[in-house]
Amino acid sequence: MIVIYKATVVDIETIQAIAKETWPVAYRDILSKTQLDYMLNQMYSDSVLKESIINKEHHFILAKENDICLGFASFEHHYLNKETTRIHKLYILPSIQGRGVGKLLVDAVVNFAQEKKSTSLSLNVNRYNKAVIFYKKNGFEIIAEEDIEIGNGFLMEDYKMEKKI
Repeated sequence: MIVIYKATVVDIETIQAIAKETWPVAYRDILSKTQLDYMLNQMYSDSVLKESIINKEHHFILAKENDICLGFASFEHHYLNKETTRIHKLYILPSIQGRGVGKLLVDAVVNFAQEKKSTSLSLNVNRYNKAVIFYKKNGFEIIAEEDIEIGNGFLMEDYKMEKKI
C-alpha cells in the first residue's frame, strides 16, 4: 500500500535522490546536461531545500511503499496572496511512473489545499515535458506561456497551468 506523508528536513537526502534519478530521464530530450546540472544544484542543494521547508513554508510530501520512497511533491499555500496552492515540484521515480503515484500526490495536494481554503492549484511545467499530458489528465488547463531566465544564460520555457478545486 502506498502511503503519503509530510516530509521534513530529515527527508532532504531522499528528495535529492529522487530528483537526481528523475531529472535526467524527464529532461534528457529537453535540457543540456550543463543546464540540468545547473538547475539541480540551484533547486536541490541542502541549503535551498532547508530554506524552502523552514522559511518559505513550502510543504513537501512523499509517497512511500514498503519503505521505498517513490516520489515527492512540494507546494505552497496562498501563493501570491491568492486562494491558490502552488505546486512547485512533483517527481516520481521513472520505474514507478504510470502506477498512479503522481495522481495520489496531486490528490493529496488538493486535500491540503482545500483545508487551507484554496480554490485552485497552479504550477509551471516545461512546454516540452511529457508531464503536460499527465497534468491535463488530472484536470489542469494551460492558461499561459512563460519564459523565465534562471541565470547562467539558461531559460525555462514553461506553460502556466491551473486546476480549479
